[in-house]
Amino acid sequence: MALLTGTRGYVVRKVTWSLGTLLFVLVFNFFLFRLLPGDPIKMYTRGRNTPSEQLIKLRAELNRPIGTQFLEYLSNPFASTINSTRFNRPVWELVAERVWPTVLLVGTAILIASVAGIWLGIRSGWRRGGTFDRWTTGATNTLYAMPEFWVGMVLIIALPMFPSGNINTPGVSGFPDVFLDTAWHMVLPVTALAIVYLAEYTSIMRASLVDELRQDYLQLARAKGLREDLVRRRHAVPNALLPTMTLIFLNFGFVIGGAITIETVFSWPGLGLLSYEALRGPDIPLLQATFLLFSIGVVVFTLLADLLYAVLDPRVSSQ
Repeated sequence: MALLTGTRGYVVRKVTWSLGTLLFVLVFNFFLFRLLPGDPIKMYTRGRNTPSEQLIKLRAELNRPIGTQFLEYLSNPFASTINSTRFNRPVWELVAERVWPTVLLVGTAILIASVAGIWLGIRSGWRRGGTFDRWTTGATNTLYAMPEFWVGMVLIIALPMFPSGNINTPGVSGFPDVFLDTAWHMVLPVTALAIVYLAEYTSIMRASLVDELRQDYLQLARAKGLREDLVRRRHAVPNALLPTMTLIFLNFGFVIGGAITIETVFSWPGLGLLSYEALRGPDIPLLQATFLLFSIGVVVFTLLADLLYAVLDPRVSSQ
């Protein structure tokens, strides 16, 4: 049978690769935490007054054939009702509560940074070598080298008028008060994240646009009499956007994972802070759940980025 070619073949290859990666993640996630040194039952029940009947049940569950446990896990990795050792609550219940704060925080930062970064990259790349380009390039390189947690701590010191912890002020209720209070609490953590993303998007967009300026089709567009703004808007920018759009989708894959350092610095009650608290335990059941969720998020958004690239640039799927 002839090999699949064209767009259909490209989609099939990418989906197959993603499914294979997800299967590897499931296998790795299942066995990793079972290969850790020590007695998992003692680690799970540490610091808890666990009845002997529950200990016997846990031991019997752990001593079942590993193949049976693995097949049950593969049938529904999210069906586990095991409790977190730190919070004494079902792990997926904890994870579900923390998803929205992380999506709100990281998603807002990516949205702001992508819009500003693309605009800065276009302006500096189109007039490369000019004063604006030199200042922008120097600033973005400096910002990109700054660790996120360090930026967060500097903002806390420099802007003490903004709250630096939690997502809401206790006692605030009602619509528009909760909305405005949440936005006020988001200023510092969103700024810290957006600064790092902004530098990344600006650099990628500028480099991509500079590469496009060397292409012959732009000279052809000018020879047809198109004005410079039309050459930039209709030809150069759409092609230069491809790597930046891919990067944006890849970064959205990390929205699920959250920003561990930023959420920890600002005590933001999202998945990043939850992961940090699980690591301090260590809370093995919670770590296993968050690791699985983070991995799935990255794989899914990587697949979406590949498919988007094929839509924006048909030459990719024809290879």
